[in-house]
Amino acid sequence: MFTGIVEELGRVRAVTPNAGGARIEIDARTVLEDARIGDSIAVNGCCLTVVELNPDGWAADAVTETLDRTSLGALQPGDPTNLERPVRAQDRLGGHIVQGHVDGVGTLAEREPLPDGSTRMTFAIPTSLLRYVVEKGSITLDGISLTVAALDDAKATLDVAVIPHTLGVTTLGPKRPGDPINVEVDILAKHVERLLSAGK
Repeated sequence: MFTGIVEELGRVRAVTPNAGGARIEIDARTVLEDARIGDSIAVNGCCLTVVELNPDGWAADAVTETLDRTSLGALQPGDPTNLERPVRAQDRLGGHIVQGHVDGVGTLAEREPLPDGSTRMTFAIPTSLLRYVVEKGSITLDGISLTVAALDDAKATLDVAVIPHTLGVTTLGPKRPGDPINVEVDILAKHVERLLSAGK
């Protein structure tokens, strides 16, 4: 379980294909402070298991299912990655409840710098996910907990307002229109839908 508060901007060291999956090696330091083999770390919002550790990085094996359903299959050496360790019971929940289970891949449609220093970003997301998104609700994009500023069902887009700090410490800073983004909707919305549809 995560909160969508990125702890560190890591960098891909290597991606080694393996029978449809891939081993992904990432340079990092902060998320390794208490890491052990078998621990989970979210990479761009996707929960992966640590299978190898070294003083300045770690590795995870991503299976075919993960590469097919997320943007991790497009990672290349040198790419930045948002990294977050799982939340502990005594930690503050700074963002919202994030599972690290990516629901789909969207794309950045537009970005507009605003006079206050923030940037308004518009993302196109799969239409199947729109019903779980509400204005002023939470959304996880590349593992970042963000607030939905606007929603356009007709265009299948949502807007978020991103402060300069977030642009500087996450993968949102260098993103350009057309770039992919991992999307995880609010798990509470999915549970409510399931409960309401039971017996129908």
